[in-house]
Amino acid sequence: MADAKDTGGHSPRCIALVGPYLSGKTTLLEAILARTGAITRQGTTADKNTVGDASQEARDHGMSVELNVAQTEFLGDTYTFIDCPGSIEFQHEGSAALTACDAAVVVCEPDDKKVPALQLILKQLEDSGIPHFLFLNKIDKAEGRVRDILPILQPASTKPMVLRQIPIWENEIATGFVDLALERAFVYREHQPSEVIEMPGDLTKREKEARFTMLEQLADYDDELMEQLLEDVEPPRDKVFDDLSQEMKDGEICPVLLGAAENGNGILRLLKALRHEAPSVAQTVERLGVADAPSCAQVLKTFHTEHGGKLTLARVLSGTFADSSTVYTGSENERISGIFTLMGHDPVKGSDAGPGATVAFGRMETVRTGDTLSGEKGKTVNIESPAPPSPVLGLALAAIERKDEVKMTAAIAKIIEEDPSISLVHSQDLGEMILWGQGEMHLRVALERLKSKYGIAGQTSPRHVPYKETIKKSIEVRGRHKKQSGGHGQFGDVVIDIKPLPRGSGFEFSDTITGGDVPKQYIPSVETGVKEFLVCGPLGFPVVDVAVCLTDGSYHSVDSSDQAFKMAGSLAMREGMPQCTPVLLEPIMAVEIAVPSDATARINQIISGRRGQILGFDARTGWDGWDLVQAHMPESELHNLIVELRSATAGVGTFTATFDHLAELTGKLAEQVLASHKAEAA
Repeated sequence: MADAKDTGGHSPRCIALVGPYLSGKTTLLEAILARTGAITRQGTTADKNTVGDASQEARDHGMSVELNVAQTEFLGDTYTFIDCPGSIEFQHEGSAALTACDAAVVVCEPDDKKVPALQLILKQLEDSGIPHFLFLNKIDKAEGRVRDILPILQPASTKPMVLRQIPIWENEIATGFVDLALERAFVYREHQPSEVIEMPGDLTKREKEARFTMLEQLADYDDELMEQLLEDVEPPRDKVFDDLSQEMKDGEICPVLLGAAENGNGILRLLKALRHEAPSVAQTVERLGVADAPSCAQVLKTFHTEHGGKLTLARVLSGTFADSSTVYTGSENERISGIFTLMGHDPVKGSDAGPGATVAFGRMETVRTGDTLSGEKGKTVNIESPAPPSPVLGLALAAIERKDEVKMTAAIAKIIEEDPSISLVHSQDLGEMILWGQGEMHLRVALERLKSKYGIAGQTSPRHVPYKETIKKSIEVRGRHKKQSGGHGQFGDVVIDIKPLPRGSGFEFSDTITGGDVPKQYIPSVETGVKEFLVCGPLGFPVVDVAVCLTDGSYHSVDSSDQAFKMAGSLAMREGMPQCTPVLLEPIMAVEIAVPSDATARINQIISGRRGQILGFDARTGWDGWDLVQAHMPESELHNLIVELRSATAGVGTFTATFDHLAELTGKLAEQVLASHKAEAA
């Protein structure tokens, strides 16, 4: 690799930096920018002066909460690096962006506790067919040998992890590395390129063993190399590099490089590996199946900036996109108003964008994250983009100041456009807006952004549970509405049977009127009066699973009216329903929880502790070492379930929930619900 002639000429590359929370992705981006001269000094996340994580929310919480984008050049080639958040609450930020990247660098610590989180990331890359390296970061702080660490990390990947380097240890500190493909030793220099040194004599045997292991792994996909190894023929160095490159591009292996981003160690090796081994945009186009598209760009992310309006980050896969030109999404067309490159939060005005370029288009109002753009009308293709994950936490949202109520909905819409994994649901039954997201921190950051970006202060509270009520007894009751105040009066008289129905039946209305005791034209009004009462029953909740039959009544030829019979129907319900033994119903959800298998027993305890009924569990299809647990759980018990779930699963557990049925709630819990509801209504 180092012997190759370093000349420019590659098309621009787009590389994603992914990895578990706190693995050092933003620090790696900073080290890359410093090493390539894009910035003059490497900042740190502790000092809050990095190019990435420039938003106030990221710096306040010390974590990436959105994509960070930066462009640089290395040996004459242009690279756009997309630093994706590692926290599971924000990982979806990178999902759409990954689609059109050429390759990914998976940043990971030598820490067995990060294996479940690492598996989530590698699974997504493998399912999408995105070639990737593993950058084993913080090697200077490793407590175990790499030869021991790699077998611990390997279960996270279905592809063999191929060690490309071994560390040089001195007094239990990694002071350099041996490149197994080059067969050369290097010593680290802080924030400087590593220097070639003589191979340490005590490392020669270990280097030979590790190199042979690497070649054996490569030979699993190359018969010629296998023959050479069997015949003890030393393969040419170019052959080794060709195999490393091809097998990584084909998704057959996951090469592993070492380094310490904080010190700038291992950066040059990583950059050279990307330069010589990462796929080109032409190969990415083939992977995405859009080789026939003459002009195509994929939208990775949308931003709403304070002063520049909306920016649409896109990867140009083919053709050229020029300022002021029209682009098409199939159903819409937009005119590009400015083309920019991004360096963190700072857009830099650019020119036409050709194949491989990653740029931001200005003010494309109808374009959304995941859209595929075409420069030619009628020739739009569609690149499948991952759907946003299902929400796992919902909170009732309200503006602190009444004057902000209308503006808040519009501002939240912009936040959702930037982050489609957030949703806002208006619940008319409960009279509240519910903000849904991926966890506590996710929703907290959304509220902070609402305040800092749009000047609207919002407050959240636990959302209400949509309780219902029903009855257990039948009754016959009369309702009479009679009013006389001069002129025409009001008269309506009805007799109704109220009966319980089986759970899930809803509401039924019928009549057995004969002989005109209640004129036919007034019967629908009786039904209307009954329905209006059912909106809020004797316990204070909507009534379900009730049958009402109009059996008798009387009328007045002058004073009867639709309004009078509606009132009579309502009065009959008000009189009769409290005598029907009303009971409270709570919604029961069908819940499916996905967790690593070693946490399943703990999850079962959590379900039982939340009044859940375990229905069973199965191995999670396509996920080695994971289970899916099925259960029925009351909706009231799902609030904050995700917090406890992630605490029990090293941050990786998740769940989905859908309404299944209503179940009777009695005893102290029912009393607490009714008392709370009464207090709120007072």
